Amino acid sequence: MQVRVYYEDTDFTGMVYHANYLRYFERGRSDWLRGTGLSHQELLSRDDPAAFTLTRLEVDYKRAARVDDLLRICTRYLGLDGCRLMFRQTCMRGNEVIAETTVDAVMIHPDGRPRRPVRDVVERLALFECKGDRQHIGA
Repeated sequence: MQVRVYYEDTDFTGMVYHANYLRYFERGRSDWLRGTGLSHQELLSRDDPAAFTLTRLEVDYKRAARVDDLLRICTRYLGLDGCRLMFRQTCMRGNEVIAETTVDAVMIHPDGRPRRPVRDVVERLALFECKGDRQHIGA
């Protein structure tokens, strides 16, 4: 997924404000989910509705992005560990790594209560699982 950096994304130094990378990564995960054939709306409109929420997010900032930079968000699904869905994401400018994140998510009911992962959803996501760091899904 590509993201163009706009003036509104930057801080007073002209660099992307650190919290905006979280928005870029969220968009990357949403686009990745759509690429699996699922969507957040579809999950919520099921007979047994479900949603995702993050339980852990760690970001390593490597370089600064600036106005007009064209960034690429690469999302890799690493699989399921118990109830945790694990992702790694990279924000790239060309071949330069700008930021990387590790994300853990869990499934919840629409009212926010935790729930076990939905079997058919997990099976669908497993088709797109990245074994190690061999590939960038959604690049």
